[in-house]
Amino acid sequence: MATRLPVSNACPAGIYANPQRQQRGHTSTTSTAGAVAAVAAPPSTFAPQTTRLSAPTIAVNTRHAAPVAPVFAPARRNGDKTTLASMWREIQGEGDWASLVEPLHPLLRAEIVRYGELVAATYKAFDLDAGSKRYLNCKYGKARMLEEVGMAGAGYAVSRYIYAAPDVSLPGVAGACPSRWVGYVAVASDDTARRLGRRDIVVSFRGTVTGSEWVANMMSSLAPARFDPADPRSDVKVESGFLSLYTSEDGAGRFTCGSCRNQLLSEVTRLIKQYQHEELSITLAGHSMGSSLALLLGYDLAELGLNRDGRGNHVPITVYSFAGPRVGNTGFKNRCDELGVKVLRVVNVNDPITKLPGIFFNEKSRVLGGRLELPWSCACYTHIGVELALDFFKARDPACVHDLEAYLGFLKCLKVTKVKKHGAELAGKARKFDLRQSFDAAWRWQMTAIQVSDLVQSLGI
Repeated sequence: MATRLPVSNACPAGIYANPQRQQRGHTSTTSTAGAVAAVAAPPSTFAPQTTRLSAPTIAVNTRHAAPVAPVFAPARRNGDKTTLASMWREIQGEGDWASLVEPLHPLLRAEIVRYGELVAATYKAFDLDAGSKRYLNCKYGKARMLEEVGMAGAGYAVSRYIYAAPDVSLPGVAGACPSRWVGYVAVASDDTARRLGRRDIVVSFRGTVTGSEWVANMMSSLAPARFDPADPRSDVKVESGFLSLYTSEDGAGRFTCGSCRNQLLSEVTRLIKQYQHEELSITLAGHSMGSSLALLLGYDLAELGLNRDGRGNHVPITVYSFAGPRVGNTGFKNRCDELGVKVLRVVNVNDPITKLPGIFFNEKSRVLGGRLELPWSCACYTHIGVELALDFFKARDPACVHDLEAYLGFLKCLKVTKVKKHGAELAGKARKFDLRQSFDAAWRWQMTAIQVSDLVQSLGI
């Protein structure tokens, strides 16, 4: 059975870290398809076994890689290691967050919340007014978007908005689906770069809203990604709906033209070139469907070798996934691991979206008895990276299990107290505190109503 460890004094009360190790697969690639309990785990076990602890808790699946040459050399450091600038590479996933999640390090928790809030800005800036000329797009211009959503002090300048539309047909709708605003690219200011220890390029994506996006999410068949024309890698497959959203062209877009992919690659590479002589990082963050786009972009940049600075060094790529579904098969996961794309998945164990697609055929059904790989293993969906599992639920508001504000509220609302003999009592207090939180319920139900309406329309009901 897994061992519960108390969180350090900088972690919220009532939260525990549950160490679990993800073992390497039988291949020579950096496979982390499964996880096993940290105690007495057989070395050939593949299936993840995330233990659900009493709410509110955090369970951690960490990934231990076989000894390989690092993708990028660790920075030299002198003196204090407690500042973000001095240990940003570890916070961004160098070493797969080892020793930072057992217990959850305060700097890592703060960065998870910070990037989550940059994702939340996409929802706050999203125009839900059907009478507006910017309906289902961003309400504000790039220069003032973060300020308008209450994040004037975020320390980033938005450089480009990103639009996407899947290549799907909706009943009763003639023509192609128009592109909608899905997120933005931003770069750290000089002051923020000094505080972070590097110039951070961030891309934030929202989750599913429109009817066409709902339809794309239901396209659960796997399709080859084929991002590198010189080496298509037919074994690397991703969900066809996410791939369509990422790669489909829209030549008649109202605010932009070209595919989501082309917009992203051109802007990120432009910023890398602009700051090529500085220490750089690429951080991709998204919620729900947005986390899938973030992961596809991370893989795309690494596969094409575009994450290199002016000295030819690799620029680290980190994906912060909030309530994200599975994106691809084992080949996709293995390749992301080989390329050094770091992924931290923040999930709520009560959130059904994080268990899709691949309810039946996933990383748990790849092998039999921990040894025999089954014939359909290449067609199994597989999660990628290190999992940070939360556990919260509100009976009066079941929609909160997938809500980004609920995720962030759970991570930051609890105060620091000692967690030793009073763990159960603190957990109970935390649960009561969680039940009292609104997490901007009015806004969320407005979004939910629009999503349901679009889903019904897309299905022709």
